[in-house]
Amino acid sequence: MRVERILAPNPGPFTGPGTNTYLLQAGSDCLIVDPGPIIDAHRSSILAAVPAAGAAGVLVTHTHPDHAPLANPLGRELETPVYGYAPGPDFTPDVLLQDGAELSVGPHVLEVLHTPGHSDDHLCFRVGELLFTGDHIMGGSTVVVEDMAAYLQSLRRLQRLRLERLYPGHGNELARPQAVIAEYLAHRMERERQVLEAVTAGAATVGQVVEAVYADVDPALHPLAAFSVAAHVRK
Repeated sequence: MRVERILAPNPGPFTGPGTNTYLLQAGSDCLIVDPGPIIDAHRSSILAAVPAAGAAGVLVTHTHPDHAPLANPLGRELETPVYGYAPGPDFTPDVLLQDGAELSVGPHVLEVLHTPGHSDDHLCFRVGELLFTGDHIMGGSTVVVEDMAAYLQSLRRLQRLRLERLYPGHGNELARPQAVIAEYLAHRMERERQVLEAVTAGAATVGQVVEAVYADVDPALHPLAAFSVAAHVRK
């Protein structure tokens, strides 16, 4: 199976260099993962990469605006179904995917893994020992988390899988998946320890915890840090 990455031109604090769209191709079969935001240049790049036979489906890892809005327009243009866990802003799946569902791309089987944490509707897609991680794991960065307990449980689930390579929604692909996942878990548990220390020392709001725990981080990134701190506090 051939994997092609097409980078959306939407860099920023939440997206890093931009959203990664992936084309999974085996023979004349093709699946598109995370078509991203509605940007004409990106749409044209995706269409140019789709084989003449078209695509068998458009898959969305989650409904955040940097991953999902182009899915429905692209599905209509390619006359192919759009898949996702649930509807969301600017996204309505034709087919709802549940944990354990399977799709085919040529002779390969794509397995759907429900991995809540970054968002309630988040999915990862596994093909053999390759994992398309959406925003559950990023290249070169940690992620913003909505539900920390669910996120850690999802990470531990992935830790039990036999994997060779991770294809994240942002950043470069990652080798040594088990080491990456272990680093993510260690980082989150260290942050949790720091949050607890800050609260014990008298921090009474999420903002005060962020100021204490992220004192060495650019203050422009503190609003992002606040999401994950709040998730740690709720846990």
